[in-house]
Amino acid sequence: MNRCRKLLLIGATTGYQTRVFGDAAERLGLELQLATDRCHVLDDPWGDHALALRFEDPEGAARTIAAESQVDGIVAVGDRPAYIAALAAALIGIPYNSPDSVLACRNKFLARERFRSAELPVPEFFRVPLDEGPHRAALATPYPCVLKPLGLSASRGVIRANNSEEFAAAFRRIAALLGDPDILHFNEEHHRFIQVEGFIEGREFALEGILSGGRLRVLALFDKPDPLDGPYFEETIYVTPSRASGETQRDIIHTTESAVRALGLTHGPVHAEMRVNARGVWMLEVAARPIGGLCARVLPGLEELILRNAAGEDVSAFPMPVDAAGVMMIPIPREGVYEDVGGLDEARSAPGVEDVIITAKQGQKLMPLPEGNSYLGFIFARGETPEAVERALRASHERLRFEVATALPVVSG
Repeated sequence: MNRCRKLLLIGATTGYQTRVFGDAAERLGLELQLATDRCHVLDDPWGDHALALRFEDPEGAARTIAAESQVDGIVAVGDRPAYIAALAAALIGIPYNSPDSVLACRNKFLARERFRSAELPVPEFFRVPLDEGPHRAALATPYPCVLKPLGLSASRGVIRANNSEEFAAAFRRIAALLGDPDILHFNEEHHRFIQVEGFIEGREFALEGILSGGRLRVLALFDKPDPLDGPYFEETIYVTPSRASGETQRDIIHTTESAVRALGLTHGPVHAEMRVNARGVWMLEVAARPIGGLCARVLPGLEELILRNAAGEDVSAFPMPVDAAGVMMIPIPREGVYEDVGGLDEARSAPGVEDVIITAKQGQKLMPLPEGNSYLGFIFARGETPEAVERALRASHERLRFEVATALPVVSG
């Protein structure tokens, strides 16, 4: 790079990836400004000189960025920040995905429509307004089916139904979730619907990539070795490189490229998820962002590559790790209050395990999927083969003993 370029990172102030991006920018000699969702009245409470944005007003946030930041590129961590970044980049005139393409990524109904128009395999799907209720739709849908919110990620609110009674129960459960004040705060139109689609059998995979000028470079293809057949779809283990056949991997990459074109994405990181069965590759979703949070540790150098790409550098030959690696997102076993964990030292000492990080805090209320939006923590492993990595993750998890107290109901006086 001939001069010090300035990039804008839109994300959470306290997020793990925010810190890693900051360290990577320093190594690269890039100036990195943070923009985050915070009260503009407070005078830099975290001392990070971040630009204060209101994430519930993406258009206003984009105008703030365009008016107050002179940057050469934008990086976003998270789905909502990615949409703000797209709007801001369009105003500033710098490379990024179009707002329309990012909006389609964030709306499962729009994404399905675009996949169908591109003649990609899609299940039968339709959306139901919340205020319509479940009963008419329950009679119209084939079973088994899956109900899901249009705009939530990480399988939150995704429920399988095998008959009309399960359909009605799932519908009411998702509707209650969408009534959460934290979701209502953003006043987004797609949260007024529930999507219904046919259940897709098969193995699940995830692909991490980066786009430059509309061309996709695949950085990693992950197996998800645990079956994800419902009634909920909590992800646990990601392992790379994939153990699928060469033909299957080529089909996954080709279908992901087609899905990216169908959505209109052209620039920046992508995280795609798909199912594979005898009828082909079925895209579940493509997110216009990198793999989330701590999981990014599986791919050392990912943040540096994303920054280089945002700064206009050719990253087609940028090296990425090729050894076998994996992460386990430690599931929450039941609702309650987190008290403690035993066996942590033993879990960390399992052969092949790099680290075990517990992110739950003592006294924290735990909520499993489909309502929950967090994990107990993460286990990271590396090894000579994907099989060795998977064994290490499972062995480490078996040594952990979580203490979760029953949450007492709140009684109003």
